Amino acid sequence: MSRSVGLAHIIRHDDGTSSGVWGIYTLQSAFQPIFAFNEGKLSIAAFEGLIRPFRDGEPQSPMIFFSTCPAADRLHVEALTRTLHLLNAGACLPQEASIFVNFDPSVFTERAVADNALRDMRLVLHEAGIDPGRVVCEVTEQRSASQETLHGFVAALKANGFRIAVDDYGADDSDINRIKELKPDIVKFDAHWITQLMESGAGFALLTSMVKSFEAQGIRTVFEGIEEGWQLELAEKSGASMVQGYVLARPELAPTSFRVFGKSSAAPVATASGGFVAPAVAPRPGRPARAFGRKVGP
Repeated sequence: MSRSVGLAHIIRHDDGTSSGVWGIYTLQSAFQPIFAFNEGKLSIAAFEGLIRPFRDGEPQSPMIFFSTCPAADRLHVEALTRTLHLLNAGACLPQEASIFVNFDPSVFTERAVADNALRDMRLVLHEAGIDPGRVVCEVTEQRSASQETLHGFVAALKANGFRIAVDDYGADDSDINRIKELKPDIVKFDAHWITQLMESGAGFALLTSMVKSFEAQGIRTVFEGIEEGWQLELAEKSGASMVQGYVLARPELAPTSFRVFGKSSAAPVATASGGFVAPAVAPRPGRPARAFGRKVGP
């Protein structure tokens, strides 16, 4: 997608944020915080950009929106959503926070496509005032039409200062191969899969072993879909670098309230109930009634 095409689909607002228009849909950015463990506390380290489609002012399912996009338009839509997230991140997120944006490998059919995507990223980041080092390019689970093109694109992203994350890791053969081939900086563990592993002592031991293995390779880890306090407790015990989920914070449409958590004020700390408190008085999540599985009644 050329810069002119991208800008043709962007609407600027007086508050500094942007929205997108694609056919009958209006597109908005939502951002969900990703928290890092730090000396027994949790503080915001990054945000993931999530698209929120609206039709006639009513929210629509992102899955339905993407399913209505013809295959020929998918490349442009993917680029538009990234453009939207990066412009809004520059407008309403803390300047030191990392920003996770998604890439669908299936759209990379040839080298020219990848080169254009990289060029567009540079242009948008310049306009948004964002350093490439803040951006984490999240490679989703779809297979690329050309693995060679994808690998070359990932290498180019790294050469330009971007970081790479592998999304929805579940430890089957395809996931393990993605790690070997892409050599990411970050691995995001599939929410359903880690919940299953946390249900048993043997599963949790396997999860902890994988986290340690990645950390030994210099790969940071994110546990997605953390929705209950006992999951948060076990995520910390496993040694995971970061966590993301509704128990901590839900996505917010841009403009978000998250800018107040920049360096100019104390970084927030999340509790297991999902609220924010000052770092000096952050309570520890309650210990689960048993080491593994769901917390039993009081």
